[in-house]
Amino acid sequence: MLRIISANLNGIRSAAKKGFFDWFGKQQADIVCVQELKAQQGDMTPDFLAPHGYFSCFQHALKKGYSGAGLYMRHEPDDCIIGFGNPEFDAEGRYVEIRYGKLSVVSVYAPSGSSSDERQQAKYRFMEAFMPHLTALKQQREVILCGDINIAHKEIDIKNWKGNLKNSGFLPEERAWLTQLFDEVGYVDVFRKLDPRADQYTWWSNRGQAYAKNVGWRIDYQIATPAIAAQATRTSIFKDIKFSDHAPLTIDYAYALR
Repeated sequence: MLRIISANLNGIRSAAKKGFFDWFGKQQADIVCVQELKAQQGDMTPDFLAPHGYFSCFQHALKKGYSGAGLYMRHEPDDCIIGFGNPEFDAEGRYVEIRYGKLSVVSVYAPSGSSSDERQQAKYRFMEAFMPHLTALKQQREVILCGDINIAHKEIDIKNWKGNLKNSGFLPEERAWLTQLFDEVGYVDVFRKLDPRADQYTWWSNRGQAYAKNVGWRIDYQIATPAIAAQATRTSIFKDIKFSDHAPLTIDYAYALR
């Protein structure tokens, strides 16, 4: 079995104080993908670099207190690739890939466009650059792409879909990008393959009582090539402890790394 967890931490130091690493140590995960570290290399304590004896690999943003992505793994990978070759977004710390044989596991933190039109345009540039990369990667390898994509795909993936049709994260162009990734490029939304239920979300606004009322968005994913997706057996979203404004997504695969 291969157990993979993906979690946007909204600050690794903040999540650590809320018990993320204590929880992580009890999950028997093979790989934990993390995003939005909001930390530089110099901020990474030994506990952040090698919790519970895991290996790790990170990409930090050049801008302090911003973005960042990484992975923890029980077994040392064959290779760790930092960035996907795009200077603008590699500088923002958005992509780390590890390899075991023919399998690539990626931790990605896609830009949010909610703060300004400038950032929305950056999000569109990321989408335009990232699709060819994912297409090429799928042609060469088996892939599990984990992370905060910052897009809710369908109406079932967002509580208040009617009120968000013109908001970043649920815009027609963004949703069409995911549809293209699934229907044309051929990746699989693994969570949705296993769990067809409504009201399954991974992010909640800090405004009002969104978390308490489960007024959320499903914007954190594990997206896989078909052969790997077919081996997915179980999924869960962990909400018992609130480590950040996102909830960790766990998926088990009937797949042996070695």
